Amino acid sequence: MSACKRLLYFVKHRNLWTNVRRNVTTWSPVGAAFNAKPLRRLDLFEKSVGLFGVPELSCPAGFQVATKKALTNTEVLVEKACSCPPGVETVEAFDQLSDGLCRVADLADFVKVAHPDPAFREAAEKTCIEIGTVVEKLNTNVELCKSLKNLLDNPEVVAQLDPDTRRVAELFMFDFEISGIHLDDKLRKEAVALHVRLLDLNNEFLVGSHMPNRIARSAIPEHLHLHFAKEGSFIQVGGLHADSPDDLVREIAYRIYLYPNADLMVCLEELLKCRHKLAKLVGYESYGHRALKGTMAKTPETVMSFLQLLTDKLSDRTAKDFKMMRDMKKKLNPRNSELMPWDHPFLSGVLRAERYNIEPSLYSPYLSLGACMEGLNNLFSQLYGVSLMSEHPSAGEVWSEDVRKLAVVHETEGLLGYIYCDFFHRSDKPHQDCHFTIRGGRWCRETGQYQLPVVVLMLSLPHPTKSAPTLLTPGMMENLFHEMGHAMHSMLGRTRYQHVTGTRCATDFAEVPSILMEYFATDYRVISQFARHYETGQPLPESMVARLCESKKVCGAADTQLQIFYAVLDQIYHGKPQNRSTTEILKEMQLKFYGLPYTPNTAWQLRFSHLIGYGAKYYSYLMSRAVASMVWKQCFIQDPLNRDMGERYRREMLAHGGAKEPMLMVEGMLQRRPTIEDFVDALVSELNPNFETFILDSES
Repeated sequence: MSACKRLLYFVKHRNLWTNVRRNVTTWSPVGAAFNAKPLRRLDLFEKSVGLFGVPELSCPAGFQVATKKALTNTEVLVEKACSCPPGVETVEAFDQLSDGLCRVADLADFVKVAHPDPAFREAAEKTCIEIGTVVEKLNTNVELCKSLKNLLDNPEVVAQLDPDTRRVAELFMFDFEISGIHLDDKLRKEAVALHVRLLDLNNEFLVGSHMPNRIARSAIPEHLHLHFAKEGSFIQVGGLHADSPDDLVREIAYRIYLYPNADLMVCLEELLKCRHKLAKLVGYESYGHRALKGTMAKTPETVMSFLQLLTDKLSDRTAKDFKMMRDMKKKLNPRNSELMPWDHPFLSGVLRAERYNIEPSLYSPYLSLGACMEGLNNLFSQLYGVSLMSEHPSAGEVWSEDVRKLAVVHETEGLLGYIYCDFFHRSDKPHQDCHFTIRGGRWCRETGQYQLPVVVLMLSLPHPTKSAPTLLTPGMMENLFHEMGHAMHSMLGRTRYQHVTGTRCATDFAEVPSILMEYFATDYRVISQFARHYETGQPLPESMVARLCESKKVCGAADTQLQIFYAVLDQIYHGKPQNRSTTEILKEMQLKFYGLPYTPNTAWQLRFSHLIGYGAKYYSYLMSRAVASMVWKQCFIQDPLNRDMGERYRREMLAHGGAKEPMLMVEGMLQRRPTIEDFVDALVSELNPNFETFILDSES
């Protein structure tokens, strides 16, 4: 556009831009940074600093350079770890070794899924494979293991180690043991072969679990074709269409999307057999026993006790929830009122909306992205003395121009680390919200400084428009707070070792800080500090927040019971072999732990992709929610902005990463050791109404 045309354009649209600018300038700097489009850089002559400031990564070929550099350094550190006398120096060498490989592998792991340039994604994928292969070899390096064993088998040396160093040494030894290092040559080779086979099976199952199914167009009533993607003479079904108001659309989607795929069924069966065989080979009763070592739950038996007790205590409420859904279905469709699994998500949503009028579009104008970021900044400032400061990234530092960079700064400790916010929808970008560790924090004896953590938060939000900033639904806002909980876990930890930094802790503890943030996101004392209309500046009415909170309890028992069913299924699959099909197991567990009938010729387990990343640990969401609920009610509900409590929370829970037993961290925060019964009671009490008559008909 010529300078003359740009001037005419500005004059023509002056009113629009001054209006938007007037609204945005009321925000704090961090709020304004997210409520305005980023300025395009004129960096034609500015040298690229490389992705995340890593000079080698200015182009895809740089991944090979970075990989080679890391692997050369690995050889030096392996030699150091094997030759130094047993003591702290040994553990530090192991951690340096882990850090050097993770700094390249973790970055590549992110780039391979998020970078818009296929060449970068492909180069990152190759790096992941190359470093993954080296890690597998290191985990079966007998000399390396012997060096660590010499340390841990020497009581005098162990007695001189500080608790963090001792725990990290034990965690490294655990990695060796689960790789079969203690086995003879023949069995160790068998363990390595199983690891390699599992990598392939995991990938095959993950890909297959997300593939759409298809059916001939003629098999579906013509008036329903518009709800599905078309592929020649076929209809393609890539999801459950759970929110569709049409019963038949939901049923068709459920039956077709969950129709068994024979090849994927074989893949899952073999995957579970390989996991069990590997666990037995390295000395565990089952894969579940191996996976749960070091967690809060510790054993599959504890997990099953937790899930069974929770089921028992929820049974009456779950029955009431299903009755409400049946009544609603009868009202909506008198001719077909039987409650089926495809009805649950839709009908629970209808009941919430009918009772509490929680249409997301009523809330969104108050929840601009900038307002929410401002709210997070205020919250962290009051709880921890931490500020989020927007920084302009250097040339080549980010992978998309709409990525924002935040420096996390403590009022006395200074810079704590960096958060890259990849928040906006982009084609070829994964749709799930997630947190990636790019670089873990650790104390570097070699430089005398702390290595600052770097993380990415990835969401898939709508872009701002010319007339409005990005507006979030309440669900999007909660997800933002949830992911920021993971980020602050990474930022506020100051672990000595990278191997246990931030979210590198037990899975059933890792979700506690993020779920706790959801409580802050729905407390009016927190929300009132930032939720205001992007045009008028009016605050979000308290009654709307109250309605939103109470609406979540509608069908809450049935929703929790569904999660219990998934968690039980995960436990049974990873327990002792059942000598029957995964579908038969599902059918039995669905009857026992859910209650809605199994649909013949469906195999929901083939869509249960969490079996890969959360194998035997899917219960973690429920247990983490129980802990977060207890921490909220005991420590924050009286005053969610209490600085003393924020400092205690950081000191007892966030600071340690995985360097401390998870249950000891919970005990330190609650000042008592909770039981399984306490966890169950915390989840059940979540469903109690706080007040019955808080809504007046005249209120909006």
